[in-house]
Amino acid sequence: MVAVTYLWISLAIVLLAVVAVATFLAVRGRRGSAVPPPAPGVDYRPGVGDDAEEPRDAPKRSITTIANLPDLDVPTAPPATPVPAVPPVTAAPELDVPEETGGRLLRLRSRLARSQSSLGRGLLSVLSRENLDDDAWDEIEESLLMADVGVAATTEIVDHLKTRTKVLGTRSQGELRALLAEELVTALQPELDRSLKTTPHADRPAVLMVVGVNGTGKTTTCGKLARVLVADGRSVLLGAADTFRAAASEQLATWGDRVGARTVRGPEAADPASVAFDALKQGTEARVDTVLIDTAGRLHTKVGLMDELGKLKRVLERQAPVDETLLVLDATTGQNGLTQAKVFTEVVDVTGIVLTKLDGTAKGGIVISVQRALGVPVKLIGLGEGPDDLAPFDPEQFVDALLGETL
Repeated sequence: MVAVTYLWISLAIVLLAVVAVATFLAVRGRRGSAVPPPAPGVDYRPGVGDDAEEPRDAPKRSITTIANLPDLDVPTAPPATPVPAVPPVTAAPELDVPEETGGRLLRLRSRLARSQSSLGRGLLSVLSRENLDDDAWDEIEESLLMADVGVAATTEIVDHLKTRTKVLGTRSQGELRALLAEELVTALQPELDRSLKTTPHADRPAVLMVVGVNGTGKTTTCGKLARVLVADGRSVLLGAADTFRAAASEQLATWGDRVGARTVRGPEAADPASVAFDALKQGTEARVDTVLIDTAGRLHTKVGLMDELGKLKRVLERQAPVDETLLVLDATTGQNGLTQAKVFTEVVDVTGIVLTKLDGTAKGGIVISVQRALGVPVKLIGLGEGPDDLAPFDPEQFVDALLGETL
């Protein structure tokens, strides 16, 4: 029984082997039939490029033969030309066009409307009364004093008005206005020279210094004055000699940039005299028309600071004389400003007054008192915070603005 079992197993193995061999031969036959027969005249021997056409037994090139081959003219590309870097195009800053100075005071006359109550309409209303008794004249005198005209000037104006109204017997609005205007203009000393010496000399620019106490608006006045000069056709260089107040030089430079005027600055807490000297030197080399020097504010009672201001002017005058020394006064300080002005005049020989903050104040008479006290003309007045609200002072136009058109 066991022998029969082994017999069947052996037959099964043989049968499986036969089936496997038959299957293998059938698959191989199908693959061989898909290969196309070789094309006539085609050499199927391996080769690369031109060497494939040469017989395998052709002589080969030696190293020496290759070294002696002629040079081939291989075209080479020209070296690339470096493209220069193009800087970014930045638009030039647009400069302000300052208003011409000729009609500034006429345009700004409305700013003096608030002063008319004391120095204009108030006086005219009293003068037009039927009976000008002592009380009326006392009222006129009080109005002039309240407007900071000063005691001496007030006495003169009242005495002249008394005499002329009695002798001439004037009572009409037009006559009274003309009479008062004439007296005020006379008190303003129209004969004083109010021109600014800004014309350059043959070998150097004109030199202007701006001085004053703290808080009067010197740096702002310098910036506005630069606009006045540019409007009049002058080229300007600014010197930031206020080296102690924070951001003073930046403020001045901003004013200059608006009208195309360069600003010479020094490091913080630098010697103001050295900055002013350098500004004048650069202005002379650049052949500008006017060099405008801004100085630090200082109290007139500080002897050391006043001496420093005198030193600054002396250092400047080693190069060239200072043509104008302008003292900036705040009109709202009234008679207190006169003491300040006297000290500055003694130290640096002030040649002109810039009276600021005349808008919105009833203290227009300070123009009269400061000129009488110092013998120095008011050359410029500030009538607002706008960039062009600085005007040359003209006595006739000023009085006309104060009095207004009618009662």
